[in-house]
Amino acid sequence: MKLNKKDVQEALKHISVPGEGENMIDSGAVTNIVVFADEVIVDITIKNPSLQAKKRTEVDIMKIIHDKVYEKAKVSVNVKVNAPANPITEIKGKAIPGIKNIVAVASGKGGVGKSTVTSNLAATLAKMGFSVGILDADVYGPSIPIMYDVAEARPLAVNIEGKSKMKPIENYGVKILSIGFFTQPNQAVIWRGPMAAKALNQMIFDAAWGELDFLLIDLPPGTGDIHLSIMQSLPITGAVVVSTPQNVALADAKKGVAMFQQENINVPVLGIVENMAYFTPEELPNNKYYIFGKEGAKNLAEDLKVPFLGEIPLVQGIREAGDVGRPAALQVATPIEEAFEDLTKNIVQEVVNRNDNLPPTEAIKITTMAGCSAVKK
Repeated sequence: MKLNKKDVQEALKHISVPGEGENMIDSGAVTNIVVFADEVIVDITIKNPSLQAKKRTEVDIMKIIHDKVYEKAKVSVNVKVNAPANPITEIKGKAIPGIKNIVAVASGKGGVGKSTVTSNLAATLAKMGFSVGILDADVYGPSIPIMYDVAEARPLAVNIEGKSKMKPIENYGVKILSIGFFTQPNQAVIWRGPMAAKALNQMIFDAAWGELDFLLIDLPPGTGDIHLSIMQSLPITGAVVVSTPQNVALADAKKGVAMFQQENINVPVLGIVENMAYFTPEELPNNKYYIFGKEGAKNLAEDLKVPFLGEIPLVQGIREAGDVGRPAALQVATPIEEAFEDLTKNIVQEVVNRNDNLPPTEAIKITTMAGCSAVKK
C-alpha cells in the first residue's frame, strides 16, 4: 500500500495531545510529517513534560495511523516538550465595594512609631476632607483604640442588605476596627496564624465600612503570616514603610520594602517615612539633635530607589497625644501638624503617581486628588 501525507494528517485529526483538548493537527502540535514508502515519521511538540504524557502521545499516534491509514506502517514519533515557564502567581485579594484606596503602613522593626504614623496620617486625611478608615491588623499588640480614645468602645451589629455587619467605631472622623475592641485590656492574644487570619478577614469583609477614600492598614512589625494574610485578602494599593534613622531599624525596614517587592506580592512601595528624625527642645527651638542618627531613612530610600515621604521629629507632644487618645496632628498651627500635613500630602501624591504610572491592583482604582481636600473617580 502506498502511504501519503494527507491520509496521515486526516488520521491525526481524530486524536489530541493528552490534556490539551484540540486535535493534534489544528492545535499545531504536529510540526512535521514525513512519509517514505511504508515509513511514517511524525514530529510533535507537547506542553506536558511528564514521561506518561510523552508515552501516551507516541502510542496514540501509532495506533491511529495503524487503525485508519495502514496497519503495517512503520511509525516513528519524535516528541519534543515545550513546557511554558511557570507563571508567577501574584498574591492579590478581592476588592471591598466602596473602598477606593488601601494603603498598608508597615515597619520591619517594632517600636519605630508605625501606629503613631498611621493614626496621625488618618487624622490628617480626615481633616483634609477625605473619608478614612483604619484596620488595626496588629493582632498581638493593637494600639489604635488607645490612640483614638476608643479603647472601651465595642462595635455594634448593623443590617446591610439582609446581612449582619460590624459597624466600625468612629472618632475624629476616622472609622476604626481593631482586635482590641474584642479583648480585655489585660488579655493576651495567643493565637496561631490561621486563627489570627480568620479574625482579620472578619474585620475586613464582615464590616460596614461604607464609602472610603482611604483604608489604612496598620500592620504588625516584621514580615510574617499576618502580612501575607492581608495581601491575600485585600488588593493593596501601596505600602508605606516607617523607620527610625538608626542602622538596626534601617536593616529591618529594608526587609520590609523587599517583602512588598517580591514577585508574587508586587505591591508598590509608596515610600519610606523617617520617624523620630531629630529632637528639638522647647528652650532651644533652633537646635536639632539627631539622637538616632541623621537622615538614615532618607538615605535608605535613595539606595532602594523608592520615594522619601518625609520626616517626623521626636517630640514629647506626639507621645502624650497618643497616650491621651487625640492624634497630635490635630493640634492646630504647630510644627507637629505641619510635619504630618507634609507627610500626608506626599503620600497622597504618591498614590496619584501610582495610578498614573501603574495598572490598578485588581478592582481597586486609585483616584486623583482634587486640591488635596477630596478624592474623585
